[in-house]
Amino acid sequence: MAAERPSRAAARDGRRTVGWWRRKSLRFRLTAVASAVLAAALAVSAWVMIGVLGRSLLSTIDDSIYQRARGTVSLADAERLPGELTSPDGTLLQVIDGAGRITHATAGTDRLVPLLNSGERAAAVREGRARFLNGEPYGIPHVLRVRVLSADRGLTVIAARPFSEVQASITTAGHVLLGGTPLLLVLLGGASWMIIGRTLRPINALRRGAEEITDTARSRRLPVPEARDEVHSLAVTLNDMLARLEKADARQRALVSDAAHELRSPLASIRLQLEVALGHPHGQDWQETAEGVLEDTMRLARLAEDLLALARLDERGGAPGRREPVELDQLVPQAVERYGEAVTVRIGGLPPGPPAPAEGTDGAIVVAGDALDLGRVLVNLVDNALRHTHAPVAVELRVEGADAVLTVTDDGPGIPEPDRERVFDRFTRLDSARSRDEGGAGLGLAIVRETVHAHGGAVHLEDARPGLRAVVRLPLS
Repeated sequence: MAAERPSRAAARDGRRTVGWWRRKSLRFRLTAVASAVLAAALAVSAWVMIGVLGRSLLSTIDDSIYQRARGTVSLADAERLPGELTSPDGTLLQVIDGAGRITHATAGTDRLVPLLNSGERAAAVREGRARFLNGEPYGIPHVLRVRVLSADRGLTVIAARPFSEVQASITTAGHVLLGGTPLLLVLLGGASWMIIGRTLRPINALRRGAEEITDTARSRRLPVPEARDEVHSLAVTLNDMLARLEKADARQRALVSDAAHELRSPLASIRLQLEVALGHPHGQDWQETAEGVLEDTMRLARLAEDLLALARLDERGGAPGRREPVELDQLVPQAVERYGEAVTVRIGGLPPGPPAPAEGTDGAIVVAGDALDLGRVLVNLVDNALRHTHAPVAVELRVEGADAVLTVTDDGPGIPEPDRERVFDRFTRLDSARSRDEGGAGLGLAIVRETVHAHGGAVHLEDARPGLRAVVRLPLS
């Protein structure tokens, strides 16, 4: 239990730290992260710079003492060594014979004790590279960099140079970096704060614009920055979303308003008939009243069914309820069978006649979709045609290329060409239809269009001369 308490306390501290970090602004977090990365980069750069500088200076000293030793070896081999060796760059030189005695040396160098004993000299010659040597035992208060070369007649040349100048250069560079790096980090952090602030300014503008958009300002749009960057794309996308939401909201309000208007008429009719019947019960024809109330109730039921169908189409987002093979050559006769002789059906090359199951066709006409929805499309088109026709409605199904084409033709007065697209809108009825009160709430063709579009097809109206023809195209499966 005692061991669990520290772990729980550490976990709580970790959650508090994370919570504190998340509560900070995006500008602060980005600046802090950028500063931390810059600090790490500067620290690594300083370390690398010091290392490279040290190796470069060390290599320079090694080359210098090698050249001085090589020149002394050349003089020894030629037996031209002067009595007193000189070195303008401060290199210490000792020439040692085979017996270990110092024969020649530069001023300030011990002439009795070699800088390296015989074993160290032999090892240094074999290694062929410079090594460090503490100069204090030889009266030199510096660390030395020593190189040993062998000459003729058993002579050995030792060249040494103090390492203090390299250490001084490295120390100076370290002090400069130690003092300059924090200042540079502060400057870069401030620059990052300003740059990030300017970068986030369009996002702040988007936020302020979003705060100003209320229920009374739906048509307003978010400001779009001039720069063609991710914020510009975000603003354009959000404005497109606002336009779609505004359109959907307007459509929903119109639907509610139109539905309330359509519901008002049958409800008012039912109320009036019942009030008259109850006010004059003895002189009332109850059979006629019941028939009138039933007719208005059926209008309400049809309207409710149409509204439910549209709601389901909207809920599915333009997709059919199900997607399965549907044989239109079987569905069409079955869907219009209840109309009897009021509808003639022609499928493929068969002659027109009363609706009956199609037999003897060259092949099934199959599309992918929902059989119930497609049946409702045909019923709505036929019902709409029967309100205006005198002769039987002609239903034809055929194949054109990769499409199944379904047409419903009547001989009624038709629809003017400017209104043929408008009648597919919800609750749209032409003025003549409203004055005749021919039934329907203006939702049948809207259901047809949205259902056909959900199945990947298209629908339009065209002149049949006389009459009107509704043409539905669906892609074959």
